[in-house]
Amino acid sequence: MGSFTDGGAADGGNRAIAAIEMSGVEYRVVEYGEVTTVEEAANQRDIALTRLLKTMVVRLADGEFILILVPGDRSIDWGKLRRHLGVRRLAFASADEALTATGYVHGAITPLGAGEWPLIIDETVPGDGELSLGGGLRGVAIHIDAADLFAVVGGVRADVTKAAGVQRSRS
Repeated sequence: MGSFTDGGAADGGNRAIAAIEMSGVEYRVVEYGEVTTVEEAANQRDIALTRLLKTMVVRLADGEFILILVPGDRSIDWGKLRRHLGVRRLAFASADEALTATGYVHGAITPLGAGEWPLIIDETVPGDGELSLGGGLRGVAIHIDAADLFAVVGGVRADVTKAAGVQRSRS
């Protein structure tokens, strides 16, 4: 089991670590430096971009949110997500909305300890091996086996992303 001592870090990191500790699964904490891109984050975490998970917070309606785990090399396909949820309008939560909804700042959001919001795990997230996700604080990641992560966070797997940088046709 991992451990984390941060010398006075904000509650967010402690909450994420507490959530994973309570689950009893094996994990490890990876502390890394300042990054400006997901590619830099993957490099500093020493993990493939496809195994680095971004936790996106999407606003469904006023005060309603959903969390989506997206591999680092992919982005949300809004058409697929709208169809999956059966809604017409969606948007990314603002940084303030995401903080209020999850208790985590942008760049450190994780489904661990983020409340009871519904969770979608994109179907392209690898189903085995080590995955890396936010640890509740910027510069802190949690590395965990995929099966253990899925058991801890629950969620629904669905096809809701596209390769990053791919434009949707307008036909």
